[in-house]
Amino acid sequence: MKNYTILITLLLLLSTSQIKAEKPTIVATASMFADMAKNIVDDKMNVELLVPVGADPHTHKPTPGDAKMVVNADLILQNALGFEGWLGELIKHSGTQATVATITEGITPLMSDAYDSPDPHAWMDGRNGLKYIENIKNAVVALDPANKDFYEKNYNAYRIEIEEMDEYIVSEITKIPPTQRILITSHDAFKYYGKRYGVQLESTMGVSTDAEPTPQDVQNLIKVIKQSNVPSIFAETTINPKIMKQIAEDANIVLGGSLYADSIGLPGEDGDSYINMMTSNTDKIVAGLTGKIKESIATNQSSGGFGWATILIGLLLVGAMIFMFSKMNR
Repeated sequence: MKNYTILITLLLLLSTSQIKAEKPTIVATASMFADMAKNIVDDKMNVELLVPVGADPHTHKPTPGDAKMVVNADLILQNALGFEGWLGELIKHSGTQATVATITEGITPLMSDAYDSPDPHAWMDGRNGLKYIENIKNAVVALDPANKDFYEKNYNAYRIEIEEMDEYIVSEITKIPPTQRILITSHDAFKYYGKRYGVQLESTMGVSTDAEPTPQDVQNLIKVIKQSNVPSIFAETTINPKIMKQIAEDANIVLGGSLYADSIGLPGEDGDSYINMMTSNTDKIVAGLTGKIKESIATNQSSGGFGWATILIGLLLVGAMIFMFSKMNR
């Protein structure tokens, strides 16, 4: 009986491993690309992510788990253009046999003004997003040609959604007065966005978050803020907002929230997909640059975070203390 049980267990394990082996695995370097891939492959492939949602791909340090993921991959999606400087060594030392697809293929990169290097954030232009998903679809079809029609159908539906997203952004940006279409952020991740949608860009850092802004950089930004009379500036979700908060305070303006640049949001957040990150960013930018930031946000920022939530907690604590004293005195 015991040997029979062991045999059944081994057969089940073997069956499970065979099923898993029959389902190809895609490994994406960043969450935007993983989301794009999921929209195309649905449940036909496993999609895994090297850099966790909310983390910074610029500064990512590969782990043994990353190496194992790369070894087991059938297809690796990379942005290139200097975005994942650590990826080449990881692939080389892992010995993986996976196909590596560069999903910025066919996109003309913009160059950084401050550095002799390409700007890797090409997905911030919705039209480039269409090129990303075309490249992903082509790589997926090459990996699994038997399901080509399935992937083509998903790709065509997803392409329409991104086209609609792009049109939405174009329309929304026109609500900002032309003289106030100046986007000031933590690092230079919005150059493609600015060129496509007609927004002037200023940032405290270069294209990589490895850079540290100098006091002169900060002073130059404050000068731009005062000259342009923009009502708000923006932090980014993967970068400590401390510097941007200080600049906003020094310039006596509002911090208009955190934008998604190098990662989408966590599930349930307003930017939890590629399309949602782009539309959420646009909504925040339009609200911030038209002076329509929610009162609660402005209040919390101007008071250093001491808003209504803090006051309510304080009142509850005081009430609890009064109740305890009244019980003790009975």
